[in-house]
Amino acid sequence: MDLLNLKEGLAQNSLGRLLLAGASKVYGLGEWLNRTAYEKGWKPSKSVNSRVVCIGNITAGGTGKTTAVLLAATTLAKEGIRVAIVSRGYKRQRKVRGPVVLFDNPDADWRLAGDEPFMMSRVLSQYKVPVVISSDRAEAATEALRRFKSQIILLDDGLQHHRLKRDANIVLIDAKNPFGNKQLLPYGILREPMTALKRASLVVLTHCDQVSSRQLEDVKDQIREYNDCVDMVESIHQPEYYVDVCTTQKVELSDIQGPAACFCALGHPETFENTLTGLGLELKQKWRFPDHQFYTEENLRTFEETRGGLPLITTFKDFVKFPNNWRDILTKGVYVLSVNLKIQGGEAEMDKFMDVLYPKFSKLKENKE
Repeated sequence: MDLLNLKEGLAQNSLGRLLLAGASKVYGLGEWLNRTAYEKGWKPSKSVNSRVVCIGNITAGGTGKTTAVLLAATTLAKEGIRVAIVSRGYKRQRKVRGPVVLFDNPDADWRLAGDEPFMMSRVLSQYKVPVVISSDRAEAATEALRRFKSQIILLDDGLQHHRLKRDANIVLIDAKNPFGNKQLLPYGILREPMTALKRASLVVLTHCDQVSSRQLEDVKDQIREYNDCVDMVESIHQPEYYVDVCTTQKVELSDIQGPAACFCALGHPETFENTLTGLGLELKQKWRFPDHQFYTEENLRTFEETRGGLPLITTFKDFVKFPNNWRDILTKGVYVLSVNLKIQGGEAEMDKFMDVLYPKFSKLKENKE
């Protein structure tokens, strides 16, 4: 039984809920002690000679953080700004001493980096954006600055990481389920109390197309209770195209319609599945795995033997974790859905996002125009 199923099972009865509430108190105490130790200077924070911006959240999974990091990195790199991404490499399978650097290396092993950093490095390879992985994000940032002279370092999923000082915090909030039951893990989905919103320099509301305008305003009102002056921008996750992984060719969204099968290992798999349904697919078979699951030959054989010849669709994050001999098992009709984060409201709203990242961005753009 995985942790999610265990949590759901405990929540079904009063004793289980009491245990979860007690565990949340313990978790909250540990989070408070760690944060307070850095705020009081009992634990040292480190600065680096570069702008550092954190892109993170206060809840567990599903806010669209990775697509926000990709949007930030690609937009900065296109303007000639030297940008690097620093990540802890959550649930990487192999660890080595010192930082792992992913940069222009097609033979890199995702197990050394973790699935999300590895996926980001592949997507950003054309822009020459390095991704540096270490459990000590300050060490990773120092390495990025030393090797790449980075003008800005994006701290991936680091809102609860206090060792590396940052200049701004961009906090992502899922409009569909912003704060759960407002309880800390494991009883709720909060990584830290709602008061953490006070540290936000900008809030990006995600999945805004999946809620009503009234629900969206309610979420904004809740945020303002803790940070009444923070800017907020709205965003959606916009499908771009499919990639046929067997041929590496792009496929138009309209070219795949009707019955299909899919699988994923995401924090909120229903979001991915709903996106596919919205694109005109009838999902005859769906496989869900725990977030960050890596795939075995047996998994792939199950997909192949039971999909009945239907198109098989997954995410880039899942695809990078296929075993090396996947081509011997999956021979055709396997697609990755490419999705990007789109800031709603036009150029002015996008500029809000970019100016928090890099305050000189608007002037830089004006000079080029």
